[in-house]
Amino acid sequence: MSEQQGASWATAIQATLHCLTGCAIGEVLGMVLGTAFGLHNAATVVLAIALAFVFGYALTMRGVLKSGLGVAAAFKVALAADTVSIAVMELIDNTVIMAVPGAMDAGLASLLFWLTLAFSLAVAFVVTVPVNRWMIGRGLGHAKVHAHHHH
Repeated sequence: MSEQQGASWATAIQATLHCLTGCAIGEVLGMVLGTAFGLHNAATVVLAIALAFVFGYALTMRGVLKSGLGVAAAFKVALAADTVSIAVMELIDNTVIMAVPGAMDAGLASLLFWLTLAFSLAVAFVVTVPVNRWMIGRGLGHAKVHAHHHH
């Protein structure tokens, strides 16, 4: 079966790295804030997920806005481009974090906290790359961004 234009592994990796950047900023910020403020684990995870979506969409919108689109149109592009990728990344990332005994309760000074967070993002990246490749090959996901700007 021949590979469709834009559905290469390199393109999927690039799209997933873009997604990972926004997700990681939001995830780390959410985990740090939730932990620092002593929030319940569930509240910390919800905060981290919400911030991952905010930063993921914001990074995409930043690039798309440079192409001349208005804010509402750029937001629609970001939703179409990133929602599935961020959702998969956050599902995997937070599942891994919750699965590591003591990681959520380890505290900001703990190596367990930071190693688990880094490991969970790495696992999420590996799982999300083929999802993005599949979507880009069908003109979905990050393929929507390429109509408006180039990386």
